Amino acid sequence: MKLDDVNPIIAKVFSLPESEINDESSPESIESWDSFNGLVLVDELETHFKIKFSISEITDVKNVADIKRHLKNHNVS
Repeated sequence: MKLDDVNPIIAKVFSLPESEINDESSPESIESWDSFNGLVLVDELETHFKIKFSISEITDVKNVADIKRHLKNHNVS
């Protein structure tokens, strides 16, 4: 499990081509990134990486780079 797995998971959750996902992708740039799909994404990431995000980590996420930063804090590289 590595950070390279993040973009394919995001693409799957938001039904987008992986080529459209980058570190700057955010709810503002991805139409399907609403509060419900945001929770689906958290669940998919926690399941895949076998981690648990804190509420503060979840609410801190503004874009894909933030997700990767928090995963690094959980020793995902």
